[in-house]
Amino acid sequence: MEGNSTNLDAAIESLLNVEKQMRLAADVTGTRKAAIDIVELCYKAGAWKTLNDQIVLLSKRRGQLKQAITAMVQKAMEYIDLTPDMETRIELIKTLSSVSAGKIYVEIERARLIKRLAKIKEEQGQIDEAADLMQEVAVETFGSMAKTEKIAFILEQVRLCLDRQDYVRGQILSRKISPRVFDADPSKEKKKTKEGDSIVQEAPAEIPSLLELKRIYYELMIRYYSHNNDYLEICRCYKSIYGIPSIKEDTSKWIPVLRKICWYLVLSPHDPMQSSLLNATLEDKNLSEIPNFRLLLKQLVTMEVIQWTSLWEFFKDEYGNEKNFLGGALGDKAAEDLKLRIIEHNILVVSKYYSRITLKRIADLLCLSLQEAEKHLSDMVNSKSLIAKIDRPMGVVCFRTAQDSNGVLNSWATNLEKLLDLVEKSCHQIHKETMIHKAVLKA
Repeated sequence: MEGNSTNLDAAIESLLNVEKQMRLAADVTGTRKAAIDIVELCYKAGAWKTLNDQIVLLSKRRGQLKQAITAMVQKAMEYIDLTPDMETRIELIKTLSSVSAGKIYVEIERARLIKRLAKIKEEQGQIDEAADLMQEVAVETFGSMAKTEKIAFILEQVRLCLDRQDYVRGQILSRKISPRVFDADPSKEKKKTKEGDSIVQEAPAEIPSLLELKRIYYELMIRYYSHNNDYLEICRCYKSIYGIPSIKEDTSKWIPVLRKICWYLVLSPHDPMQSSLLNATLEDKNLSEIPNFRLLLKQLVTMEVIQWTSLWEFFKDEYGNEKNFLGGALGDKAAEDLKLRIIEHNILVVSKYYSRITLKRIADLLCLSLQEAEKHLSDMVNSKSLIAKIDRPMGVVCFRTAQDSNGVLNSWATNLEKLLDLVEKSCHQIHKETMIHKAVLKA
């Protein structure tokens, strides 16, 4: 063993002398070859500690050429999977990462090293450390990295943040990806070989395609919006997944997605965006494959009061079956929100048909107590979903339609005109009575 070690040290010393001569002569090819030969020699000898030492030594040598450091780092990266144990592997990755830190010409290699180290940390159950490591790298500034690799890296950052329940940072990172990037034509992108002055490198083979990244992105956003129970945004995410060609061509894939779209549409609060998505979904021909959900959406667009008990009895099994489909069960909170949306729908229906109605009659129509009916009505007025006034002593609710500024101004002008007419008529009547009274006195 001592003899082998002596031979290795002598061989490395000889190569270091060659590397020095080539470096001082500014011979790029020779310097690069000498650096690679040293790395290969250490690997073949199985001297992993010596390999780490030599990588650090070569990178710190005076006037070291960029090309030599790049070639050395790339060569050493090939040996990461060939290390004898995990400890050696982590040590090699850390060495290469420290050598490439702050060097723009090996920024992509450093990003890939950090990603591998983060994956190891995650496998060891150290989610926080993995997330912190990934957040050190801002790949969006890398001009020479392929677009798909950038997106995959940022998505990994978002996933780790969501895994550690850091939803605020997860949202900030997700905003680095514009949804429009997934609609780009890949064939046109290939023609663009340069980004600025840097040649864009090819993405590694394990990086998913752009459409696959689109699916991963929206699945992560669903996880984020589920934390806030933002049903409309969850629905829009499923809608985007539904539009992916590979999903739309396979019935077993698009049916679970369409089911989720329908459920989250029903769970979303009533607003113009929800109404637009509701009508667009009803026009989808694929909805005929799941007639129960077509019936559910149809009931929401029909201006009729829905009986909650009969609706829940009919859809209870479908609701429970969601745990077997994409995205999993909807949860108990969603069941409560579903009842709330049906109540809101019924109140909107009542407001369409009545301008004045007693609170007791509303409670009867909604199958609620007076207190519950008043609470839901007040909540809708506060959220500006409805314009109404409650006369509590009389127990009467007055509904009125929303007016824009022009409507309010016209109404005010009309009322003022009526008031002036009344004043003029009153003055005329007073003047007439005065004249008649004077005539009587003279007589």
